[in-house]
Amino acid sequence: MDAFEDSSRRTGVSLVRHQVAGSDIHDAHASERRTRSRGAVRMISTYSSLLRTPSAWRFLAPALVARLPYAMLGLGIVLLVKHTTGSYGTAGAVSAAAAVALAFVGPQTGRLADRFGQAAVVVPGALLHGAAVSALIVAALANAPLWLLFTTAVLSGATVPQIGSMVRARWAAHLERSPLLPTAFAFESVTDEFTFVVGPVAATFLATGVHPAAGLIVEAALTVVGSLLFALQRGTAPRRVVRAVGDAPRASALRIGGVRLLVVAFVCIGGVFGTVQVSVTAFAEEAGRPGLAGALYAVFAGGSLIAGAVYGAIAWRRSAHRRMLVTFALLALGTAPLWAIPSVGIMVPVALLCGLAIAPTLITGFTLVDTLVPAEAKTEAFTWLTGAIGLGLALGSTFSGMLTDAHGSGAGFALTLAAAGIGFLVVLTGQRLLRPSVNVTPITPLTATVVDGSPVNAAPLALDR
Repeated sequence: MDAFEDSSRRTGVSLVRHQVAGSDIHDAHASERRTRSRGAVRMISTYSSLLRTPSAWRFLAPALVARLPYAMLGLGIVLLVKHTTGSYGTAGAVSAAAAVALAFVGPQTGRLADRFGQAAVVVPGALLHGAAVSALIVAALANAPLWLLFTTAVLSGATVPQIGSMVRARWAAHLERSPLLPTAFAFESVTDEFTFVVGPVAATFLATGVHPAAGLIVEAALTVVGSLLFALQRGTAPRRVVRAVGDAPRASALRIGGVRLLVVAFVCIGGVFGTVQVSVTAFAEEAGRPGLAGALYAVFAGGSLIAGAVYGAIAWRRSAHRRMLVTFALLALGTAPLWAIPSVGIMVPVALLCGLAIAPTLITGFTLVDTLVPAEAKTEAFTWLTGAIGLGLALGSTFSGMLTDAHGSGAGFALTLAAAGIGFLVVLTGQRLLRPSVNVTPITPLTATVVDGSPVNAAPLALDR
C-alpha cells in the first residue's frame, strides 16, 4: 500500500511537472507570436511613416512606371535577338552592349543632373531612348548586320533615364540627417526588386506569347511616358549644384576610394544578374518549358524583395561595411548550388533562397555611398553604382551566353558563383575604404518620431525650386 501511495505521489508530481512544462512551452510560443507580431507592426509603421512624407507619391508613382522597363530591356533584347539569330551568345553580346553603354554613360548623366537639374536630363534622354529601342527592333526583325544591332543596342543603353538614382538623390536631399533615410534606400531597393519580379515575367510573356518584339515595344513606351511624368515633378527635385565663377570644376565621386570599391562590388552583383538572366533562359529551354524563364527569374527577385522589405525596417547596430561583408558571403553561399540543379521543381526554392541576399547587399551599398559622398556628388555616385550593375550584367550575360551555347546552363550558373565569390573577396579586402568619411554626416538607423503622419526631423518634399 505504501509503495502504491508513493508511486501515486510520484505520478502526481510528474503530471504537475508536465503541466508546468506544457504551460511554459505554451507561454514561449505565445511570446514568440507576440514578438513576431510586434516586429511586423514596427516594419509596417516604419514604411508607412516614410510613405506619408509630404509629396512623396508625386514622384514615386511616375518613377515606378519609368523604372519597370529597366528590368525588361536586357531580357527583351536577349529574347528578340535569340529569336532572330538563333544564338544565345549573340543575344547575350548585344544585350551586353546596351548594358555597357548604360554603365559608362549613366554616371555622366548623373553629373549633368547634379549641375543642370533632373528634368533637363530626363526629357531628352527618354525621347532618345524611345527612338533607339525602336531602331533596334526594326534592325533585329529585318535581319540587319550585327554591327547595326550593336549600334542600336548601345544607343538604347546609353539613353536609359537614370530614374532610380534620381529618386534616391531626392530622398537623400530631403531626408538628410533623418533616421528614415536608410528606410528610404531600402524602399528603393525593394522597388527595384519589384521591377525585377514583374519586368522579366512581362518581357517573357510578351515575347513568347504575343510577338518577339512586344517586350521591347512595351519597354520603350513605359520608359518614355513614366520619365516624362517624373520630369514634371520639379518641386520635389534636389537643388542644382551651382558653381561660382572661378571655382574649380567639381571632382568626380570616383575620387573616393570607397566609391571605387563599391563600383567593383556592384559590377559583381550585376554579374550575378547577367549570368542568371541568360542561364535561367537556357535552363527553362533545356527543361522543355521556355515560357517559365521569366517566372524563374522573378523567383530570384521575389526572394530579394522579401528580404529587402524586412532588412530595411530593422534598426541595425552593426556598421554598414560589416553588414555588407555578411550579405555578400550569404550571396556567394546561395549561388553555390545553382550549377547542379536537376529540375525546375528544385530550382524554385533554391532560387528563392539565393535571392534573399541580393537586396540587403544593394541596400547596404547605397547606404554606404550616402555616408561616403558629399551632397553635391550623390546623384553621380548613385548612378555609378547602378551603372556598375549594368556593366556586370553585360559581362555576365556575354560570357554566360558563350558558355551556355557550348556547355549548357550549368556552366552559366558556375559563373554566377564566381561573380558572387569575387564580390565577397573585394569587400573583404577593402573594409577600410568603406568606413564613413569624417566629412560626411553618417546615417543613424533609429526609430523615427512621427507627428500627424510626418517624421518630425524630415524636411518636407514639397519645396519650390
